Amino acid sequence: MRIVVDINHPAHVHYFKNFIWQMQKKGHETLITASEKDISYKLLNNYEFDYIKLGAYGKSLSYKILNIPALDVKMYGAVKKFNPDVFLGQGSIRGAHVSKLMNRPSIALDDTEHAKLEHMLYVPFTDAVLTSTCFRKDFGKKQVRYNGYTELLYLHPNCFKPDPAVLDEVGLSKNDNIIILRFVSWDANHDVGQNGLSREMKHKFVKDLEKYGRVLITSEVSLDKELEKYKMNIKPERLHDLLYYSTLYIGEGATTASESAVLGTHAIYVNTLRLGYTDEEETKYGLVYNFSDKKTMDRQAFSKAMELLQNNNLRSEGKAKREKLLRDKIDVTAFLMNFIENYQKDTISGRL
Repeated sequence: MRIVVDINHPAHVHYFKNFIWQMQKKGHETLITASEKDISYKLLNNYEFDYIKLGAYGKSLSYKILNIPALDVKMYGAVKKFNPDVFLGQGSIRGAHVSKLMNRPSIALDDTEHAKLEHMLYVPFTDAVLTSTCFRKDFGKKQVRYNGYTELLYLHPNCFKPDPAVLDEVGLSKNDNIIILRFVSWDANHDVGQNGLSREMKHKFVKDLEKYGRVLITSEVSLDKELEKYKMNIKPERLHDLLYYSTLYIGEGATTASESAVLGTHAIYVNTLRLGYTDEEETKYGLVYNFSDKKTMDRQAFSKAMELLQNNNLRSEGKAKREKLLRDKIDVTAFLMNFIENYQKDTISGRL
């Protein structure tokens, strides 16, 4: 089987890396196409993947819309000779368009209910949309629900083993309290008009959290001079190892909050956007705390952080909650491999 895997965001490299490696071991051919977004190319290079660069959509919404046809054309030119059997991507607009043009099936994963523009541009052209059972939007007959989270594509124990050597890289040990802060860029289409932590609260968090442990920041935006010394200095693909050994995550990024949860690290998610998976990770497993009220979320998140850090058993309790989560959820990479290998358009029905 010949499979095109499309990468449109750094996170997608993590989503599909294990799928690519395992499918290649089984004798399938893969072709990776990728657009430039933040560190997407860097991650692909770090994992030593061969891939075709398609360029960038741009940062503003108008540029992104204008560049959709251009990247569609680039992708068509890149995959035509490969003659794929199927296209795979995380809500890939260009993948859905080109697959329709080539009369090949397109399989999409999605975990973002509020990505309305993306849904309008890709869902009508794709053949199957794979979502978690906690996903709150209905795509009709082409939707297939699985009992897991996107982050389990690469953080399920069958795919991921934490490497304690990362602690040496940051000069810490397993006995140290590590608190990770993450700030996002707000330039995604679905982030327009949304909010997270104020500048003032970012500084307050750092100052007060330092009393409880080592504070490390990962940020998509430039940091104030006073916060630069807290910036994490490890390879981006090592973040998951560090999250596993951390005491607490606080940030505006939902993906990193969910990554923390499936690794057994408590997370505080501060964003006016709510998502089905982070809500479930709170209500069902008590691993994520969601704060989304623009007027109060800064203060509420800060209070929750101070409360959690009073608990000397926070890490061990998080790992126990993780065990329950893993008992409930499936290995999503194994599910995806089986789905792709056995895919037929007339088999799309219901929940898996």
